[in-house]
Amino acid sequence: MTEENSTTKVKEFVFVSFTNKPVLKIILFLVILIFYMATLMGNIGMIALIRASPQLHTPMYFFLSNLSFIDSLFSSVVACRFLVILLDDKKSISFIGCATQMYFVIGLASVECFLLAAMAYDRYVAICKPLLYPVLMSPRVCILLMASSYLLGSFHSLLHTIFTFRLSFCRFEINQVYCDISALFLLSCTDTHLNELLVFYVAGLVETTTVLCVFLSYMYILANIMRISSASGRLKAFSTCTSHLIAVTIFHGAILILHFRPKSSNGSPIQDASDKILAVFYTIVIPLLNPLIYSLRNKEVKGALRSSWTRAWI
Repeated sequence: MTEENSTTKVKEFVFVSFTNKPVLKIILFLVILIFYMATLMGNIGMIALIRASPQLHTPMYFFLSNLSFIDSLFSSVVACRFLVILLDDKKSISFIGCATQMYFVIGLASVECFLLAAMAYDRYVAICKPLLYPVLMSPRVCILLMASSYLLGSFHSLLHTIFTFRLSFCRFEINQVYCDISALFLLSCTDTHLNELLVFYVAGLVETTTVLCVFLSYMYILANIMRISSASGRLKAFSTCTSHLIAVTIFHGAILILHFRPKSSNGSPIQDASDKILAVFYTIVIPLLNPLIYSLRNKEVKGALRSSWTRAWI
């Protein structure tokens, strides 16, 4: 396929290889496979633990189980295909397959943004309005927040997918580990100004709104904690938020670096090997970190885990 006749004939895309050395490919394959399997085990284990432990049947852990579900899907969408192309000489993905992968990557990442904001609101209500917590975070409200996250994330992803794959593509080599929207813009032979505006304003609105929600929630939480007289009480109150705060910082930090990075002199996103490494961290490593963060830093989860082990041995 040549650039001259590929404008309307691109039926598949080809990923640019991480390395051409067979030994390094095998090592990378094994490393990604280990991380992916650990991600599945950690997140599925978290879901099973929450379902099996009555003390974890609260709004916070309802959201956490959904977060684990999303992380499992998010990692699978990227890792499964990435593992295949590492050992595949052709390293290709069909046009429809690329569109589908991009839809799920953007959609699941957007859902996670909204979900992390809902979890911040849950912590705000629990600490600042404890007497109203059963009403403000009733099962109906939790389901409504969860359903809204999925709907908004799906709509956001569908918008970008439709506008991106209406473009004409002159090239077909994707310099990324998955069908990333910024990498696809670089392959287009038509004007991508509207698409870039959509990313900047619509995706920026999603990012800004959810981060602002988290920020305001924690400002109120901090102000409320500072009114607690005892140091032990302040520490106990804030300890319920640290796991979520760490997860939010890592997730949104990776998004900001990956998708809102500086532009090159010609206005295109800077593409280099560090982008691929960051993409692997964002799509495969972060989903593994969430269950670790919530299990290692959460007394309730550790207590439920000990109880589950005790019941299993008995």
